[in-house]
Amino acid sequence: MTAPQTPLTPQGALERLLAGHQRYLEGRMAHPHQDARWRASLTREQHPFAAVLGCADSRVPPQIIFDQGLGDLFTNRVAGNIVDDAILASLTYGVSVLGVPLIVVLGHTGCGAVAAAAAALEEGGADPSLTPLVRALEPALRRAARRCDTAEGGTGCTLKGAVRENVEASVRLIAAHPPLKARIAQRTLAVVGAVYDLETGGLELLPTPLLPSAPAHGPLLERL
Repeated sequence: MTAPQTPLTPQGALERLLAGHQRYLEGRMAHPHQDARWRASLTREQHPFAAVLGCADSRVPPQIIFDQGLGDLFTNRVAGNIVDDAILASLTYGVSVLGVPLIVVLGHTGCGAVAAAAAALEEGGADPSLTPLVRALEPALRRAARRCDTAEGGTGCTLKGAVRENVEASVRLIAAHPPLKARIAQRTLAVVGAVYDLETGGLELLPTPLLPSAPAHGPLLERL
């Protein structure tokens, strides 16, 4: 199941992802690496070129929106695309053992996990089983609420802002994890944040050292 370091650079991996997303947007998906021969070739090893930390939302499957196939993406999905020790361990495995040069934290508009956490905080309580999720999302919600109060925005403003704040916070946590931080310093790994628009299918890349200008990819998202 292990593989040597992929020859792709972080930038090359990102370009490959964005090319797949462009095909998805234009309705000309290639559906690569899904035939029986390719499937058989993966029984002993895998060589994913990127890792994705995404939300568990059924409307945001990374392999579809990036038009990738079996063995292409090392995917980690959890409600709210939050980071905990298990996620850090999984991503570290993807980088250290499988050699992926890129980690994408993928949030999305209309995130139900963010909305549920916001409702729990507003009501002063939550189902105990949701407590870890609420706690993980609370800082992003509070930062977004402060910004929206300054801008005289409402609940919608807070929820949109919290999606972005949460992605940025997850990027920071991942990038600060010592094994991954070392790879970033060596320029063999990049961690990128993005927000997917459920309505348009567009993808906004958030500012990072790898992408200082962070252009939107596809239809421009409404400013969060």
